[in-house]
Amino acid sequence: MGEPVKVGIVAQDPVLEAGTRISLQCHADIAVALPGEQAQVAVMMVDRVTPRVMDAVQAARAAGQRQEVVLVATELAAGDAVQAFAAGVRGLLRRSEATAERLASTVVAAAAGDCTLPPDLLDGLLDHGHRAGARRTGANGAGANEAAANGAAAPGGSALSERERAVLQLVADGRETEEIAHELCYSPRTVTSVVHDVTRRFQLRNRAHAVAFALRAGLL
Repeated sequence: MGEPVKVGIVAQDPVLEAGTRISLQCHADIAVALPGEQAQVAVMMVDRVTPRVMDAVQAARAAGQRQEVVLVATELAAGDAVQAFAAGVRGLLRRSEATAERLASTVVAAAAGDCTLPPDLLDGLLDHGHRAGARRTGANGAGANEAAANGAAAPGGSALSERERAVLQLVADGRETEEIAHELCYSPRTVTSVVHDVTRRFQLRNRAHAVAFALRAGLL
């Protein structure tokens, strides 16, 4: 086992902050950062996704030792997810669904560079990506052709295969390779190969970058 993930907690409600701290302290892979100590992951407890919250996310991401952010909100909609991921959030949870174990697994995934969000929000993101891709393609066909000529699929253009889409959907939900293989009845090697092919094709850094790129470009 490696070093525990250092986590900072941001909440306006001190009772909620204390409860979150206690929940995370019980997880062997997590250590709650002391005041003044640099955290790898910031857990932000909010009521709604507002411009002020997005400013706080961007501030955390721009800090000297760039923090990953897990956002736990009372209310979350698909539009909120679009804003949050555009701002650099790694994990999204509804407060009603944020059990101690689920919050901890989302924090650990964020520290590893993986994205996690509720399945229904992923569906909303996919719909948003389709609509945005269609708008961009209609508004700028020349731009789509240029992107294709440069060796990358244009937004709303060359779609991912059904297998690639299925794998990336589960990656976005925070599933590990073995879980994805079991869910889709593939071998772990096939799942790894699919992710590798997508990251190589679009010149991406890792699984999280692949999911974020696909969502933002309307390829999912």
